[in-house]
Amino acid sequence: MYQLLDGLSIIEASSFVASPTAGLYCAQLGAEVIRVDHKAGGLDYDRYMLTEQGRSLSWENLNRAKKSVALDLRSGEGRELLVALSANTGNLITNLPEKSFLGHDAIAAKQSESAPELVSVRIMGWHDGRQAMDFTVNAASGYPLMCGPEDWDMATAPPVNQVLPAWDFITGAYCAFALLAALRHRDATGKGSEVRVPLGDVAIGTMANSGAMAEMLYRGGDRERLGNAIWGAFGRDFRSRDGVRFMVAALTAKQWDGLVAAFSIAERIAALEAELGVRFADGDRPRFEHRQRLFALFQERADAMDWNELSASLAAQGTTFERYRTMHEAANDPELVADNPLFGPSPANPSGFAYPATRSFANIPDRDAGAPAPAPYLGQHTEEVLADRLGLSSGAIGKLVDRDIARLSDKEHSA
Repeated sequence: MYQLLDGLSIIEASSFVASPTAGLYCAQLGAEVIRVDHKAGGLDYDRYMLTEQGRSLSWENLNRAKKSVALDLRSGEGRELLVALSANTGNLITNLPEKSFLGHDAIAAKQSESAPELVSVRIMGWHDGRQAMDFTVNAASGYPLMCGPEDWDMATAPPVNQVLPAWDFITGAYCAFALLAALRHRDATGKGSEVRVPLGDVAIGTMANSGAMAEMLYRGGDRERLGNAIWGAFGRDFRSRDGVRFMVAALTAKQWDGLVAAFSIAERIAALEAELGVRFADGDRPRFEHRQRLFALFQERADAMDWNELSASLAAQGTTFERYRTMHEAANDPELVADNPLFGPSPANPSGFAYPATRSFANIPDRDAGAPAPAPYLGQHTEEVLADRLGLSSGAIGKLVDRDIARLSDKEHSA
């Protein structure tokens, strides 16, 4: 981990994907992120898929480099402890509702005069308070009805959901950014901030930022389905003679020229240009508008070449391409994982399963990224945090544990 955020402590009370992602990114850059869960684990503690020992691989990877505190958050005393931790620390990431016991004003009211004014980042569903999750927000955005084969009938074809919960991950990243922006503001002014980030606004706002909203309004209708083609540019999946599927893209004149050379179809492209009265190197528009004719030329040539020959030619010309892999293949690919400095070993996983783990996505050339940090056991840092943050004695913490208000490490957890 890079220690860019060394000295910053954050309380995280969250579950599922978006909120833990925000904390994860901060932790990977050196912040002390203290995740506080219900004593039996949060709503995502047992999220599929589970190992034979009953450990969630999703939870394990979204909570790397964090500390874990486990409290009885269904009890008044446990909730008071979480509020106190948030008030004393002054920085909070959560997806609990504002009207819950962990509301911004409720925490701020418990702060001492010496505590920094509270900065809270709260992930919501919709801006009006309605619940939402990634897949329901995606349904509202319109994207699933853009996906699918181009010959599907627009009136009757089904939606195609994306497998990746992209809105969750984008929201998590945006919340980490929003937290740091609010902290910078507090450093400059002394003023705290309550920041609310609705998942639905991230989706519809991203759609607007991409230009897609303006496009739909300008069109007065929906965009056609394109299958695996790239909207507004040249790119699509093709298949080599020996059955390897791959993706190519050409967004610049240099990329286009390299692609034509790699496929050895310059003469045929020139003939098509003469027939249509266009020059494909001039930009995205002619390549996109005549994509079907171009796709046919490229696929015909791919039909005559095996992947080893074709990939060597694509690489030699410096083109933008990649072979399709299954996710299992990707996880075992040396170039993507084993030889990638993003990954390192993490033998101390709570699951007991050893596999490559990520460092920070950021790469700082003159600094050592360090080894990936493991996820904590649930409650592993309960005693440490209650002592350091709230000044509780070991005896007081022992009484909380005896009364089942606080829980220590679940290292012996089993399915």
